[in-house]
This record gives sequence, C-alpha cells and structure tokens, in this order.
Amino acid sequence: MKKMAATQLVNPDLVKERQNAAFSPEHLTYFLYGGPEKTKRKRFLQNLVIEGVKKLGVKQYATVSREEQYEQALQKYAYLVDTERQLGITNSTDKALLHEAVFPCESFPYILQYAAFINPFTMLASEEQKAKWLPLMKNFRLVGTYAQTEMGHGSFLRGLETTATYDPSTQEFVLHSPTISSIKYWPAGLGKTANACIVMAQLITKGHNYGMHAFLLQIRDLDTHQPLSGITVGDIGSKFGLSANDNGFLKMDNVRIPRNNMLMRHSRVLPDGTYIEPKNDRLMYGGMTSIRTDVVGVASRRLCIAVTIAIRYSAVRRQSEIEPGAGEVQVLDFQTQQYRLFPQLAAAYATTFASTTISAFYRTVSPHIERGDLQELPMLHALSAGLKAYTSWTCADGVEVCRLACGGHGYSEASGLPKAYVDTTAACTYEGENYVLILQTARYLMKCCRMLAEGEQVPEVMDFLRPSTSETSRLDARLVMGDLIQAFAHRAARMTRDAAQSMQTSIVKGENPGQAWNSNSVQLVAAAKAFTELHVVRVFAEAVETMRGSLRHVMESLWRLFAVNNIVSSLGDFLVDGYLSTQQVSLLEPAQRDLLKELRPDAVSLVDALDFPDGVLDSALGRWDGQVYEALYDYSLRSKLNEKQVLDAYLKHQRPFMESQWKKHAASAVTSRL
Repeated sequence: MKKMAATQLVNPDLVKERQNAAFSPEHLTYFLYGGPEKTKRKRFLQNLVIEGVKKLGVKQYATVSREEQYEQALQKYAYLVDTERQLGITNSTDKALLHEAVFPCESFPYILQYAAFINPFTMLASEEQKAKWLPLMKNFRLVGTYAQTEMGHGSFLRGLETTATYDPSTQEFVLHSPTISSIKYWPAGLGKTANACIVMAQLITKGHNYGMHAFLLQIRDLDTHQPLSGITVGDIGSKFGLSANDNGFLKMDNVRIPRNNMLMRHSRVLPDGTYIEPKNDRLMYGGMTSIRTDVVGVASRRLCIAVTIAIRYSAVRRQSEIEPGAGEVQVLDFQTQQYRLFPQLAAAYATTFASTTISAFYRTVSPHIERGDLQELPMLHALSAGLKAYTSWTCADGVEVCRLACGGHGYSEASGLPKAYVDTTAACTYEGENYVLILQTARYLMKCCRMLAEGEQVPEVMDFLRPSTSETSRLDARLVMGDLIQAFAHRAARMTRDAAQSMQTSIVKGENPGQAWNSNSVQLVAAAKAFTELHVVRVFAEAVETMRGSLRHVMESLWRLFAVNNIVSSLGDFLVDGYLSTQQVSLLEPAQRDLLKELRPDAVSLVDALDFPDGVLDSALGRWDGQVYEALYDYSLRSKLNEKQVLDAYLKHQRPFMESQWKKHAASAVTSRL
C-alpha cells in the first residue's frame, strides 16, 4: 500500500487561528518553563531524544503487541540513560522532560527505579547501608521496585500480612507470605525486570509485632536473572493500560535475609533481637509525599496533552453549518464544543500551576524533614494527598471529555487520546486510592478545626477556617477575582465546619470516633474536595496576577472560566446557606457563555503555549501542522492486518464459513422447490 506523501504545509485554519491570537503564546511558554533560555533548553532536549528514538527503529506504541511494547521500552530506556549520562544531566526538571519525550503517555519497566526504589531507600537506610547499596542501584546492578501492596490489602498498612520474623540464632529475618492474599501484587517492574525490591512487612522479634518496616530483598540472581530460592515472581497479566510495564506478583516462602537488610536509619533490630524504635514513626512514611507530588504533575501533563490534541483537531475539523448555505464551519465554532473543551483547557492550566506550587513546597520542606524537623510534614501530607486525588480525578475526567469531543476519531489509538486516558485514570488508584487519600486531607482539616477552637495557630493556608465577618457575597457582574476566591473559601469553611459538627453530633449520639468518622465520611470527602479546589483556585490566581499586558488579560479570562465553571458545576454548595443569592447565581451561566466566546480566538494559541512537540503528543489529530487526515490514513496503512491482503484467517475460517452457509441455503432452496 502506498503511503501518503509528507507535506510541510500547515492547515490554513490553524494558520488563521495563530494569526488572530490576542497575545503572544511564546511569552506564555516562557512563563510556564522559566524563561527563554530554559524554554530553549527544553526544546533542544526533547527534540534531541525524539530524533534519537526514531533512529532506534522502534515502532509506534499503538501498533505493536504488549510483548513488543515491553521490549521497546527496555530499549528506549537504555538509550535515555545513556543520553542523560552523555549530556551530564542530573537536574530533575531536565530528566522529566526527557522522560516525557521518550515515553509519551507511556509507562516503562524502570519507572520506579528512582521514585520508589532509590528514593525511599535513601530516606530509610542508614549511612552504612547507603554506602554499600546505593552505587549498585544507581548503576543498575540492582534494579528494583517498591513491594507494599498485596493482593488482599493496599492503602491500609496495618492490615498487610507479609511477615519479617527475626531469628537471633542466625541474625536473619525470615520473609514470608503466609496467605494467598498476602502475595505482593501490582508493583511496577516487579514481574520480569526487577532483581531486587524494598519489601514492606510486619516486623516480628521476640514474639512482638512492631508493625510495618522496610527490608531490602534480592529476588533474582544478578547474572542469570533467575528467581532465587523461595521466591515466586511474575507478571500479573494484561491491564486496562500501562501495557509496557510488567506490574508483578511476589510470593515469599520463608526467605532468609541478613539482619542488615532491614533499612535501619530510623529504627533498628539489634543482634539479640532487641527493637530500637524510631524517634517519630512519621519519619517512616515521609517519602510517599514525593511520589504524590509527582503524580500531580504527571496527571496535569496528560490533560495538557489531551486538550492540545482536541482543540487543534476541533480547529481543523469542519462539520455541519451554523447558517444554512454558508458552508461547513470549524467544529470549534460550535458553542457546545467550546463548552466541553474550554473548561478542560482552564483545568489544564490550573492543575499545572498547582503542580508547580506543591513541588516547590515539597522541595522547601524536604530538607527540614531530613533534619528531623516535622513541623510542616502534616501540611505537606494533607496538601499532597488532596492534590493527588483532586488532580487525577479532574484530569482523568478531562482527558475523556477531550476524547469524546473528537468524535469517532478520538476512539482510534491514532488520536493518542486512549493512551493518555488509560495512563491518567490509573493515577486515581495507584500510590494511594483517591478516596482513602482525600480522607487523610479531611482528617487534617478536622485537626485544624480543633486547633482553632482551642485558640491555637494554624498554617496560613488554613486561615479560611477562621470566622468571617461577611455571610453574603459581594459578587457582581464584574466577576472580581477576590470575590470569586472568597466564594470558594466560604464554601470550604462551611463544609469543613459542618463536617466537624456532624462528627460531634454522631459522637454525642453514642458512636465512637471510628464509627463517627465512617458515618460522616461522604461529607468529609466533600469538605476535603472543597478545600483542595480552593487551593487550586488560589494558586492559579496567584500565577495570573504576576502576568502583564495582553497575556494577563487572556489568562484572567481563563481563570474566571475555571472559577465560574466550578461554581456552576457545584451550585448547591454555594447556595445552601445563602452566601450566593439567586440573583448572583443568575449572572454565572451568561458569564460562562460570554467567557467561552471571549476565549475562542485564543484557544489554539493557548494550547500552542503548552509547547508539546508532535513526538510527545503522538497523535494524528493534534499535529502542529494540522494535516490530520493524511496522518490518519498513514496510521491505518501501518495496521498489522494490512501486511497481507488476504489473511490466513480468511482461508482457515471465513471462506469455509461462507461456503457452508451458501451450501445450506442452496440445499434449502432445492428442498423447498421439491
């Protein structure tokens, strides 16, 4: 089959869209990536590895089998690490940009090597242990993962069944999976790639269970890669997505490891079995906040990719008429398409700024935690948990909206949207199931309510909980930013106080604290969502307020759309106590429609400013040049079914079936004539 000729022409509709923008998308790109020089470096790095991957000869992700996806991921990762080392790249931002370009909306077998193997090891291991094992990890002699989740238990750490029983006679721990539900299940890279892992297990010594602790376990021979004695390990099978990742299972049958394989920075077991407890058990789990802040960024980037694809395609696609006889119009001109896509564009920017803020907060607080100063850890934990849940929910839903907005072509893997969706929706359950996480945010909110009631100070971000002098909103048709923010603050404060009051009422009625928590958990989740959304609204506004000129004008409109859309979507929350009047509410939907119209000329430039090269979008629909139909056709030609015009299956199954049906019909016709 003949491939369509490549063209350098840009679709004229996209040319027009870019010419008509009211602001410079390049200036917004500089704002997002830290200035012209950092933007230039970003483009250099991403374009370098995109071209490098092409030279490897790997095939497009969507066109190969799972086994080929896995093999290609190993090949690409080897290239990526070699490139990083050749360029001397150690900066985490540069590394993230390279990973995004080599693995666009794709997982890979080594994904936890740093995030959930080296990083938690560094946080939990003693200096002696780090000196011994870190060089092996950083140079990939030890390839690892984090084995916490079990087949029967996930987020509830105290319920995990894997045991690590200390034997003082040999100074060894015996790691054991006592039940089928205790089999470690889901860790990324565990199935076929890792030769070691950090195992979370119940530490038992001198007959006493001291709870969950971390142990370094080698699971495969370092040369042959065969599983070691007592280890049963493998891949869990096909999943909804993340196909290149060998999520695995691990069963341990009384596997012995040296005492020093227990990670002993904060707690220890002495040779005689005496347990030395940590100064603060919260030190054991501080590392999870790092992974959750990373998830916020990953989910946000996926929505940014999806909305870039959907808006560009909607500007290229012409369908139906608005005025009879005037000809087909761009799909993006339909208000219903704007109503679907522009709120996702606003959410993409909102979550981008939320990701930047929580990452900066983590970098600030992390050194304090390392020194043993845990004062800011509860706030970091509450914010990272809430944002991980809020962002993954928002972005997964948003990617699906973008896919549906692309019509039938959005259902094709060629669009890049199915891959983005399955990658994003996974974030709603990995590294902490979202409802479990956001209830941890709610727990911190309840704590702050108690602190304020007792006259104690709370972090500045919690000041919204202080009593307000105003019980009604000043919101008017101008949609002043401060008035909109105050509406979100009022809602979050009211819902948090109402949840606290409901908890107290349940206890007065005779429920114990655990029962009261469960009885009011739906209300607590709603309060935590309201708090998290308030935080996102605030950080988005703070980013916009630092902008100037035409850029600020466009971004203020996008911020207002984000705020108004979220109020309209949860209108009952804002009306229930009369804070917003029905007259004020009547302003919102017309304002929402006006904002859609106002943002229409700038929509393509707003996604262009996100600055994704075509190699990262990996989409026939979202291409910079807008040549979507040529790209779709070329994608179709690469289908494996098209490698032969007449398939073996036709000869083996289809033709015999057709012939048998025709013979039956012919025989029936003869019989009926007789």
